[in-house]
Amino acid sequence: MQECSLTARELACRRGDRLLFRGLELALVPGDAIHIAGPNGIGKSSLMRILAGLMQPYAGSVERTGSIGLVDERPALDEHAPLGKALGFWQRIDGAADNEFARLGLADLLDVPVRYLSTGQRKRAAFARLLGQSAPIWLLDEPLNGLDRDAVALVERIVAEHYHGGGIAVIASHQAIAIEGGKTVAIEDFAK
Repeated sequence: MQECSLTARELACRRGDRLLFRGLELALVPGDAIHIAGPNGIGKSSLMRILAGLMQPYAGSVERTGSIGLVDERPALDEHAPLGKALGFWQRIDGAADNEFARLGLADLLDVPVRYLSTGQRKRAAFARLLGQSAPIWLLDEPLNGLDRDAVALVERIVAEHYHGGGIAVIASHQAIAIEGGKTVAIEDFAK
């Protein structure tokens, strides 16, 4: 796995006239996992977008070493293509040789157009794409939404394998997620 680190200093996020959080600090190295917890609308997704470099913080800075893989509510798969073709597109770009279709319960869905997949199937497809990226830093925004109990346990295992293997995992979720040896940060502790 490539070298990785993720540091956030004095982060603040403002949406319109509302300051969602301020003074948030993170310093993550290989093997770290952190659960960003809090209710809906408190700024978890905004934080993930800031960490990914998709949104500028209102204040503070982010430093990253290593590539980032992001899983959020938009799996970036062609809605009209069959799942296998949609994932194949990313495999060619990412240079992924292996796939996790069977492990993720997707092997029988490869000929189904993405638009017909359930929320949980789309989420598992997003993880198939993430695994193919070989990115050492994972930003997972509400990764358990739409998943049944067995799929939640599978995602928890996959995430644990990633950070135990030297990656970094940042999980933003209002749901509890098992991260052995990880820590939890309540984002409301950084609200105004």
